[in-house]
Amino acid sequence: MKYSQKAILGGLLLMLSACAVLMPPPISVGEPEASIVAKLGRPSARIEERNGYLLEYTRNPWGQATDMARFDRNGNLVSYEQVLTVEKFATIKPGIATKEDVLRTVGHPSETSYLSRLQLEVWSYPYKEAGVWNSVMHVHFDNNGIVKMMQNGQDLRFERDGMFGSGRL
Repeated sequence: MKYSQKAILGGLLLMLSACAVLMPPPISVGEPEASIVAKLGRPSARIEERNGYLLEYTRNPWGQATDMARFDRNGNLVSYEQVLTVEKFATIKPGIATKEDVLRTVGHPSETSYLSRLQLEVWSYPYKEAGVWNSVMHVHFDNNGIVKMMQNGQDLRFERDGMFGSGRL
């Protein structure tokens, strides 16, 4: 084999291995927990539910994706999905949803803070809005752990040189 053929073959193998790292192996409904953990590794969290439990897999160094594997009481996979989406955030109802509801819907936040003047705890979730825009959803809780409000905004960690829109911050 010529040097150029070896280089091309090596490059193709490298690209395929990169795809394997970025894309999880196929997951099928009904698989047992042990099979899912063998494929995906140790989850970042386990969240109990009334009819089973969730395994949370936080992906991305920037925390813009979280996959939830939902299992029934017998430990069989019911569903597997990426939950940091506009559609999932829309299911969180201010005035009704609790911290536990938010955990079961979109998982653990990447950051928490407290607004002392307003007496609100804030959970922040960076995500790719519409799969394109670097955004952050901030979920605000009152002192009773009920969602008070939600605010969506641009994820400024991705802004170059402190620029926001057409002016400086």
